[in-house]
Amino acid sequence: MLLLFPAPARAEVWHQSNGNSQDVNPPLVGPVYDLGGGGTDVDRAIQWAIDQVRGCQDCSKTVDLVVLRFLTDEDQEAWDRSKKQPDIKNDYLKYHSLLLDPQQRLQGLDSIETYVFTNPARQEAEQPQIAQAIEKAEVVFLAGGDQCKYARNFKGTGIEAAIESVQARGGAIGGTSAGAMIQGEWIFNACSDAVISDDALADPYEDILFTDNLFQWLALKGTIVDTHFYQDDRMGRAMAFVARLLRDGITPRALAIGIDEGTSLVINQQGMAQVMANERDGSAYLILGDHQPEVCERNKPLSFSNYRVWRVRNGQTFDLKNIPATDYYQVSVKRGRISSSNPYRG
Repeated sequence: MLLLFPAPARAEVWHQSNGNSQDVNPPLVGPVYDLGGGGTDVDRAIQWAIDQVRGCQDCSKTVDLVVLRFLTDEDQEAWDRSKKQPDIKNDYLKYHSLLLDPQQRLQGLDSIETYVFTNPARQEAEQPQIAQAIEKAEVVFLAGGDQCKYARNFKGTGIEAAIESVQARGGAIGGTSAGAMIQGEWIFNACSDAVISDDALADPYEDILFTDNLFQWLALKGTIVDTHFYQDDRMGRAMAFVARLLRDGITPRALAIGIDEGTSLVINQQGMAQVMANERDGSAYLILGDHQPEVCERNKPLSFSNYRVWRVRNGQTFDLKNIPATDYYQVSVKRGRISSSNPYRG
């Protein structure tokens, strides 16, 4: 069923639901998290999250999944120009195949609902029927797109509170690309502009703005998440993020989490993270800064010695609660250049 919820000031939200309309409300044993690096989703990571919160595999317990997402920039521009309704039956509803497609169907799903938001959406984010639908879910997934839209439109709203209530009940929170980047304590919000590594290293203040505590997940305290990591060469900008957080006095210690495309970092109830990837080389990178940079100033290239970096490969684990004192390699930045020819080597 496709529904349209109108809201004032040129904003709307489209809603699609499939599956059982009755709330199943099982006891939950989370919270757990699924952070996707963008690209092709890792379906077994979503299955892992479902199984974790229902506390079983191959059992009769079922859960409800709610997906939140925004229009793409292209569809948003078309909407702003002419109020042309996008075709939301294609990529916007791709997660419904996890329930409807026998080849992709996951175990334990009772229903899937997707909400597609226009931008701006703060008024929509306060609509009680949307918050109530989220609160009844056991798994909430935030799709990719633009983390600035999430930060500007959801922070401090009924939707934020509803997602937090799912987590507090022991549910699963997931996201991919921008939807994963908003899960850390600090978010590179990209509200000024996108930033590539070379530019971030040349000036760690140019176009780098942070939002803090959209959510306050204990498992991700002290972290900032980045995605499309190896594919878009984002090691440098992650290092700039860490340096900024330290230099600005926001924290004495920051851990950047970089996740490759086609890869998920799942985190269990004890704070143990595991990499699940579609390809053998899919990895997550943990970049720790725990001392002040030598140079981190406006209009000057970054210098920062001895970041500690862990490469966590497909199937490997990393304890986020107790960061290990071994198995890391060190990478430095001097005058805006990374010292290693391959900082992803591991």
